[in-house]
Amino acid sequence: MADKKSKPRGLGRGLSALMADIPQDINEGSKPQKLDAMVPIEKVSPNPDQPRRSFDQSALEELAESIRIKGVIQPLIVRAKADGYEIVAGERRWRASQIAQLHEVPVVVRDFTDTEVLEVAIIENIQRADLNAIDEAAGYRQLMDRFGHTQEQVASALGKSRSYIANYLRLMTLPKDVQSWIKDGSLTAGHARALVGNEEASQLAAHIIRKGLSVRDTEKLVKTGLIKSSTRQASPKVKDADTVQIEKELSATLKMPVNIQHQAGGEGGKILISYKNFEQLDDLLRVLSGG
Repeated sequence: MADKKSKPRGLGRGLSALMADIPQDINEGSKPQKLDAMVPIEKVSPNPDQPRRSFDQSALEELAESIRIKGVIQPLIVRAKADGYEIVAGERRWRASQIAQLHEVPVVVRDFTDTEVLEVAIIENIQRADLNAIDEAAGYRQLMDRFGHTQEQVASALGKSRSYIANYLRLMTLPKDVQSWIKDGSLTAGHARALVGNEEASQLAAHIIRKGLSVRDTEKLVKTGLIKSSTRQASPKVKDADTVQIEKELSATLKMPVNIQHQAGGEGGKILISYKNFEQLDDLLRVLSGG
């Protein structure tokens, strides 16, 4: 890694130059990049400093099935190591290729420094289609804090406006509970932006989720302040640890956000399960019907 005492490198070789080597996701239908070589899959290993630690197993299975049919359309970006190759970008494809039982994978070999490898890994994570707004914002913050990049530099390299980067970074100022609701899909980035800087962000967010308010309704609500007094009375109490654990277990099993709401003073309540599309709804119905 770069010497901690060294001055910020600006953009070094240039984030945009690094990004030119990052392939788009295999499912996006982009054109394959030029191939350097086909190498045995056992000669390829992941980057131990990869910031992304979790990979959705069902998504990997889906990608593996695509690879069985079409092959690995986009080669992995790697750098040479003494005993083989280290992945710079494309660990999902490598993992899915193992599931698909491929014996070799296509690679493009590049000469990256340790610092550049980490930059590319962060950028690749930011480009994920399923990335939530908080993790995207955290990626921008990493690029700025670790490598001394400004908002303008990050925006230029990623093809975004400076205001786009700034708006996402502001989401990091929201309370932790609100950030968690954004991560699990209970709130959208649009909801979150309306709550930035509001002292009652947590109470407002809980009300928005409970009422299923749209982004436009949320913006009106925050602007008029009509909810200030009623939210204090209606906002739910902090959930006990057992309820939170049950929510986490159900969410992990169903792969959908689960919100348990107990009735005040009673033993009953409601379980709210949020789904993104009809495919998830079908999956939920199969689980509930024992299919």
